[in-house]
Amino acid sequence: MGSQAKTPLRIGGGAGFAGDRLEPALILVERGEIDYLILECLAERTVAIAQKDKLADPTRGYDGMLLRRMEMLLPAIAKRGVRIVTNAGAANPQAGAEAVAALARRLGLRLKIAAVLGDDVLAQITPDMMLDDGRRIRDLGELVSANAYLGAEALLQGLRTGADLVISGRVADPSLALAPLMHHYGWRGDDWRMMGRGTAIGHLLECGGQLTGGYFAEPGKKDVPDLAHLGFPYADVWADGRAIFGKAPQTGGRISLATTKEQLLYEVLDPSAYLTPDSSADFTSVALRDLGGDRVELSEGGGQTRPTHLKVSVGYRAGFIGEGEISYAGPGAEARARLAGDIVRERIGSEFDELRVDLIGADSTHGRFYGNRPEAYEARLRVAGRARDAATAARVGEEVEALYCNGPAAGGGARKHVREIIGVASTFIPRERVPSHCITIEA
Repeated sequence: MGSQAKTPLRIGGGAGFAGDRLEPALILVERGEIDYLILECLAERTVAIAQKDKLADPTRGYDGMLLRRMEMLLPAIAKRGVRIVTNAGAANPQAGAEAVAALARRLGLRLKIAAVLGDDVLAQITPDMMLDDGRRIRDLGELVSANAYLGAEALLQGLRTGADLVISGRVADPSLALAPLMHHYGWRGDDWRMMGRGTAIGHLLECGGQLTGGYFAEPGKKDVPDLAHLGFPYADVWADGRAIFGKAPQTGGRISLATTKEQLLYEVLDPSAYLTPDSSADFTSVALRDLGGDRVELSEGGGQTRPTHLKVSVGYRAGFIGEGEISYAGPGAEARARLAGDIVRERIGSEFDELRVDLIGADSTHGRFYGNRPEAYEARLRVAGRARDAATAARVGEEVEALYCNGPAAGGGARKHVREIIGVASTFIPRERVPSHCITIEA
């Protein structure tokens, strides 16, 4: 469009992961006066699990909460003219788009939906390809998926169709916001300064409530008001890449320099070279200013040439995990729980390449607690083992459950569970080998 209007484009960050809350996105649409709503719903393991679902049923494989979100949002965006960009298509964007179109028809809405395709590169993966940890593809188990991280230019194809809703699979999270900015302001894909600034803006919005105090709060040290009604953020963005972040009125949470800095550095290894399909963004040159009233301004920032290769997230069958838990309480609870763990380890430890025996709340996160402390009045034993097959994995839960009558006194609340593990590894592929395209569906 190449718009040079003085009025900024307002983009709302309505979800930060597949299981995120539903209502903050609707609040952004109804109260936030936004132009675009981005919904980031796809972690690396999420898309691998979705690919497994697609193998079982070719009509599935999109985000399991997609239709719940859209049933709530579609009437509101149709009324207010808000456009949605989301990666909730997961392993099957086309099926997701078709399902949303069918939902829109049932709701009596006329909408255009674009599905962005091309990130599935499983057919191009070869056994000798190198992984980022030094192994090769052949060292993994049976492959389930391989999805390349597309960038903003892939999403642009959907926006240029005039679609009300653009659904993709694997794209880089910041690209969800960068694409609307490129579309609205006509930013070129080789303008590395604007690509870097847009990536910083997208990175701040991509995790939804994390910018407004979620995953930030710590009572007495970093207090956040009304977390039960946390409002999600939006960004007013001007043509030069300056942005002001805020949140919907009458919502909980807080936007401050502290919340903004924490999110800017979230999952960033090198702030001077944050690699995405769109650029090598430089976050060290970003300037932040607290404007008060839950408003923070971002200016400056930039980037360098985008990488020649795209990251590929590879999902593979990595065996099964068997789990068992049981609780002990009262005087001597910790000692009884440790005895119970020792019993299980002695009985089945040799059957597993990896067996963890933890007391939740005592040593499950950082290993055996060090230093003097009072003995716990209650302890929850958790045993988990990795196995090649489900039957062996089930032995863990069986042994823990058997502690009821064959272990220390007064155990209770036992549970057992077996689940298949979808492992995730990363490799890279030349970007020219990953062409993307989109299809549109009219509702």
